[in-house]
Amino acid sequence: MGQANYLLIEVCCSFAILSVVALSYKFINPNGGRVWKFHAIYVGFAICTIVFLPQNIAAYLFTDLTVTLVGAVYPIYRATKAACTPFEGDDKEWLQFWMLGGVLFMVTTWVDDVIQDDRADGIWFGSLLFSFFWLYFPLTCGSMLVYENITQPVLGPCFQPLQRQMSNYIMAIYQSLINASHLYFLWFFFVLLPTGSKRAVAVAVGTIYPTVSSITATATDDIEDDTYWLTYWAVYGCLFLLMDLFETWMGQIPGFYTLIISSTVYLMLPMFRGAEKVFRKVLVPLAGLQEMLILRDSIQIKQQMLKDLDPERAKVVRKSIAKYFDGDGDDASPAVLRKELKQSWSALQFSKSFMPNKSSKYEEPPTVDLDLV
Repeated sequence: MGQANYLLIEVCCSFAILSVVALSYKFINPNGGRVWKFHAIYVGFAICTIVFLPQNIAAYLFTDLTVTLVGAVYPIYRATKAACTPFEGDDKEWLQFWMLGGVLFMVTTWVDDVIQDDRADGIWFGSLLFSFFWLYFPLTCGSMLVYENITQPVLGPCFQPLQRQMSNYIMAIYQSLINASHLYFLWFFFVLLPTGSKRAVAVAVGTIYPTVSSITATATDDIEDDTYWLTYWAVYGCLFLLMDLFETWMGQIPGFYTLIISSTVYLMLPMFRGAEKVFRKVLVPLAGLQEMLILRDSIQIKQQMLKDLDPERAKVVRKSIAKYFDGDGDDASPAVLRKELKQSWSALQFSKSFMPNKSSKYEEPPTVDLDLV
């Protein structure tokens, strides 16, 4: 069989497996991973398939492409969709997936350099494939199972002090790297490392601290930190795929892994919020989820408004916002709406002057600079 035909069959098999994975996630109702017999059946099926499947068939199924599609590409799409929705449950599910996925990424960095035998390579890729799928297969829900039994009750409280300490260290390192002499000194030793060590450092920078921060985020009730780190993992997953794709040809070029590390730091640190920018400008349009993201932003704005304003004042603002979105003429211009908002607030204050027992702690009028766009 020619090399072209072999590659064509391999690609078709990989996308066929991806189709099965996507259809199972869409049409099978999740059970939270609480039915242990499904785990036993899944593990038994995985072991039998990996061990007894003929090698000439496994060579087409258990490939780097299949693992990439099932363990990275599809989870990137699902994580992007989860980050675009206001529902918190899917954020924690996919954030937990990427925490465990980060560990698997670290492991693959070392194992890929060690395994040389084709049979062992097939067993390794098969193990990775079934491990990734176990994390989000609706009948096993491995991610939520780990979250409910390990991350939330055990790891979250233990890792919170570590995460704060690591944040302080990272900020101190970043401030020291601003000095060009320090940066050049570290870069000089970094470029002397073997290629495998450079890759390991690059992956460690992108996974260790985010994993610790994600563990502490999932242990809290605040959804914002969950969304922040889920957004990071979705974008970092793309960066990891690009690194994995181009390092065969560009890994020997000086500065390749330095660029990867610099991009990772830009995506990770809150001072840059690079992941959110790439997420909104690249991933969301590619996934066709702009409307869903806008809806999530609108819900968050309403929640923040109800939190910051008393009910009567929030009602006035909500009417102005609704009028702005519903109208398309002069009545919906920001200037007209700003004027109407101030008039409505003045009328509200006038009515309150006759009801002294219902005073509000929010007595400041809307500022003149208020803008609804």
